[in-house]
Amino acid sequence: MAAPSLSNVKPTKNIDTTVVGGFNANNKRSLRNGYAFFSETNSRKGVKERLPLPYENLREEDALFSEFVWEEIDGREKINRPFIYQAYDDNGDQRFFAILLRALQEKNDDGTPKITPFSAENGDDRFTQPITEEEVSAMLKGSLDTQLVQNANNPNVYDTTVIYNTKLAPNPDSIYTFRLKEQYIFDAKTSRMYCRIIGIAPVASVVYNNKVAKKTLFWLYYPELRSILAKYEVYNPKNISNRITWEELFESRYFNGYVVKSSIDNYNDKMLNAIYKDPKRRLQEGEKIRQKIFDYEQDRWVY
Repeated sequence: MAAPSLSNVKPTKNIDTTVVGGFNANNKRSLRNGYAFFSETNSRKGVKERLPLPYENLREEDALFSEFVWEEIDGREKINRPFIYQAYDDNGDQRFFAILLRALQEKNDDGTPKITPFSAENGDDRFTQPITEEEVSAMLKGSLDTQLVQNANNPNVYDTTVIYNTKLAPNPDSIYTFRLKEQYIFDAKTSRMYCRIIGIAPVASVVYNNKVAKKTLFWLYYPELRSILAKYEVYNPKNISNRITWEELFESRYFNGYVVKSSIDNYNDKMLNAIYKDPKRRLQEGEKIRQKIFDYEQDRWVY
């Protein structure tokens, strides 16, 4: 084959589509029965068709008390280790962040996404700016960078290559923190305190100038996410045949979190780390917030 003429060589533009992040990279289904026992449950239809229980109807007129609380779940704590359980089964990557990424790929019958991610830029946690699945994917790859590469056939022509600068990409092992936005409501009709989760946001630890900084990636509206979390089971280190779903874990509060912000006595709407520099002081203030909510509920009872 004759070599192309130098005058016929045109500059090209290439886009690097490499998946960076390591989540769901080994998502393969077993071609044989993965369980030693044989029964109709091998297809796991019971889990795939599971639906969450509907919430009790709470009226604003019956709310004697209501406050917003933000808390973070650290997957490195022993009770929270299922959030970063690194294993694969027929449902794919078992890390909680990988489950969130798969939730973003699920579609309704009409082709629209079941879950909409929202931007967390500038501390926005009110679900005001929807973003696309592609934008979420770009967050995990880093920042876009453009390079000019000399053409192999004509040294006077430079091809454009669009790549992702992975220096600012979060490491998969660095996404072990998850922030919850919750609302505590004391209902006068039932005389009990309810805690409803409003949103979930994964938080990555990114290195900037040799310093580790936390970056909130995006927010997901929890009521939309419940039906999907009800179809994924949580790793049980004691008994693999006795597992609950992720939706049950959140509703039963089988996790440990620490308060990072609340609407109680917070006139400037600041995070606790912006008010108290000492980490121990922040933990103490977070426990005080929990105690205030607990005391309010207890004071409503007459023995």
